[in-house]
Amino acid sequence: MKRIHGIVGLGLAGLLATAAIGGQALRQNTPMPAPAQATGTIDTLGRAVLPTTQALLDGYVREGKMPGIVAAFGVGDRPTLFVEAGRIATDAGAAQATPDSLWRVYSMTKPVTAMAAMILIEEGKIGLDDPVSKYIPAFATMKVATNPQASLASVPAVRPITVRMLLTHTSGLTYNIIAKGALLKEYERLGILPAAINAQVEPLARRSRPATLAAFADRVAQAPLIAQPGTQWNYSVGLDVMGRVIEVASGMPFDRFVNTRIFAPLKMTSSYWTVPQAEVARFATNYTFVGDALSPLDPAATSVYLQPPSFPYGGAGLVASARDYDRFLHMLADGGTLDGVRIMKPETVRLAMSNLLPAGVSFGGVGGATGGAAANATPMGFGAGGSVYLADGPGGTPSKGTYGWGGAAGTVAFVDPVKKIRGTIMVNYFPADRWPVRQETVRALATDLSRFRR
Repeated sequence: MKRIHGIVGLGLAGLLATAAIGGQALRQNTPMPAPAQATGTIDTLGRAVLPTTQALLDGYVREGKMPGIVAAFGVGDRPTLFVEAGRIATDAGAAQATPDSLWRVYSMTKPVTAMAAMILIEEGKIGLDDPVSKYIPAFATMKVATNPQASLASVPAVRPITVRMLLTHTSGLTYNIIAKGALLKEYERLGILPAAINAQVEPLARRSRPATLAAFADRVAQAPLIAQPGTQWNYSVGLDVMGRVIEVASGMPFDRFVNTRIFAPLKMTSSYWTVPQAEVARFATNYTFVGDALSPLDPAATSVYLQPPSFPYGGAGLVASARDYDRFLHMLADGGTLDGVRIMKPETVRLAMSNLLPAGVSFGGVGGATGGAAANATPMGFGAGGSVYLADGPGGTPSKGTYGWGGAAGTVAFVDPVKKIRGTIMVNYFPADRWPVRQETVRALATDLSRFRR
């Protein structure tokens, strides 16, 4: 699999610091625009400070590669730089893409779910190495398929699935988007389909998908595993199952726990499991490609996200704005606190963003559909719901410990806890790696940084 190419750099810290203290590296007589705060406004600080990055995003839109895109970059507690281009749909009169536009983040839901679990681990309500069967009894006796593509023939699991394994995709579970053959058919039969695509596909998925998170978790336990627990990294529905563990351990519905313990205290007021009808005007349409042409897959006005899901999908269920997701990353970068509000202790954040893989298990890197881009030789591990750099990248960038993940519709997020740099990219189209947005953004940022080294 391709390895993630983090959009971070030591120079970015200096660049953002320069912007925040009054733009001394710009012409002395150039006024520094104030960052936008009002919902739906265009942020001009990023446009002024990152002109090459801005030109790149403008070019994507001008060339018809995407209707719109928003990126957010920040360091420490200085103002976030937002760079945006285009609109949230190809429709005539569609709203401009802004820091407050709403995007399907798909698998960028996983880090949020994982941090919700870490809150309960900090409180002693969940143990990192607890067996999942402690919370979901159906997981007490698991089977492992001997040849999952060919048949469901299986042997007993030699060890229990643990919370650690759910968080790191080492449980032996898989995904309907990954599985093949007999095991795929079994996942489809059991309704292990924890994601929303559009209003046309949803009725078909609901025919087999369980109506509650509790029933879903029990169904997952019925399918044979793809590998013995704790022996391989396999992308999976583990974070969806983790949602059920969270609600059992916390005593409240999973989505309410996330809303109460993460979204509300962080003032993430534009993060939704179901998009309110009143917010549809700032909700982006999701696209797919027919040849090189964009084709609406999930139009905002009729989106499946306007109706409640079967249950909250901890692996792929959220819609969020760039501003909101930046606040989540900002909290992680600041060791669990933002604006004086403590979400987790610093040691909990450090644990979450450390390599949590079971002994002897390696992680090959991040594919294009989940935040990956160009190959690089820096070794990577896996933390709570996201990848982790095990060493500094070339020239010290990104730092060892940089954590991140991406989504199937093109979104990307990372946080470098050493340099306290964070970044988010919001777009919505399938497949995520249709265009080399991540690689090209790296190069554009490097060009912008070079202006400040002269």
